[in-house]
Amino acid sequence: MPEPRPGFPKLDIRSLPGPETIRRRVLPNGLTILARENFSSPSVILTGSLMVGALDESPARGGLADLTASGLMRGTASRTFEKIYESIESLGAGLSFGAGTHSTSFRGKSLAEDLRVLLVLAAEVLRSPTFPKSQMARLRAEKLTALSIRDQDTGSVAQLTFDELLYGDHPYSLPSDGSRETVSSLTADAARAFHRHTYGPRGMLLAVVGAVRADDALDAVEVAFGDWRNPKQPTQPGIPPVAGLPRIVRRDRSLPGKSQSDVVIGGIGPSRYDPDYLTAALANSILGRFGLMGRLGDVVRASAGLAYSVASSLSGGPGPGPWQVMAGVAPANVERAIDLIRQEIRRFVEGGVSSQELRDNQANFIGRLPLQMESNEGVAAALVNMERFRLGLDFYQRYPDLVASITREQVLATSRRFLEPDLMAIAVAGPAGAEG
Repeated sequence: MPEPRPGFPKLDIRSLPGPETIRRRVLPNGLTILARENFSSPSVILTGSLMVGALDESPARGGLADLTASGLMRGTASRTFEKIYESIESLGAGLSFGAGTHSTSFRGKSLAEDLRVLLVLAAEVLRSPTFPKSQMARLRAEKLTALSIRDQDTGSVAQLTFDELLYGDHPYSLPSDGSRETVSSLTADAARAFHRHTYGPRGMLLAVVGAVRADDALDAVEVAFGDWRNPKQPTQPGIPPVAGLPRIVRRDRSLPGKSQSDVVIGGIGPSRYDPDYLTAALANSILGRFGLMGRLGDVVRASAGLAYSVASSLSGGPGPGPWQVMAGVAPANVERAIDLIRQEIRRFVEGGVSSQELRDNQANFIGRLPLQMESNEGVAAALVNMERFRLGLDFYQRYPDLVASITREQVLATSRRFLEPDLMAIAVAGPAGAEG
């Protein structure tokens, strides 16, 4: 293992998850289990995902994957909604599910002595939910209320509009929680059929971290899930290619009664599988995350006083998510803020970053790693991340040197590859302006 570079935090690599402390097992049904011991507290965390999400639903049924995941705990073949929550609360445990574009994720926590009980419950909920009609009608009403609130929030509307502009007819243009129009037509029968045809163990990941022997954790998961089969489980559709924008495209959305405008500007960024992803993440930190939101925070908010908030973000999922800048501004400052953001992006891709900026952000990335791994939740998420994106079990042990080896030239080349100031989508939502 390379020595830490001078000036960067020195980490004890042995304290980080690695091949020596992670146990991995792949079951015949396609489920991959990862386990790591930590006896510093009596609890245990399980974190996982299934390969089913909004990509598996039709546009006319937008939000079905989300509704199905939320409905898993509304009743099973052997327990009612009330009994499920009584079982969880009697353990002082927690269990939750949620769906996104690519996957359905779940998370549970209990005392280590209750791990097997929690796994049995999780397996029951995943494998034999009944989606009772009364419960699903109530859940759908809750979803519709949340969507109504979303559609009156300037930040959310700006993001939805940006996704539509940037991705066009690509699946990424659609929100994973659907729309009021699509969700209003979803039924318990639809959730039941979706579950029956898409849920299964192939491609499933499950990490267990906490005060239980790793081999015992692997065995417990295998007992709970090892006999699960679903011959109907499809292969998740591939991610279509994304066409780049030919020019600047912009759309303004009016929301009467609002006092703030929200702006989203950006283009298509790298997927987590892209070899330049880590370099892009470092560049994004310099541009709009580090300290008081990086260069953008210094220029747009602190110096010019044009924004209540400004930051950049990089998606880093399985597909080419957005690399974007979000800003909340007074309506009178929208045009000036957009111009200044674009100018700063142009300066970033033309002039690059300074040695000091790079070193400060590298030190931050390296130094915060142990903090991310100090909880069982953080380690479990890291294990799933390593497996899902095929990073290798030694990724976090290699991580400090990977970050330290990134050069200014690499940051500049990667920024130029993805950030094109004249080929971006711009979405504005606020009290002024007509819908485009």
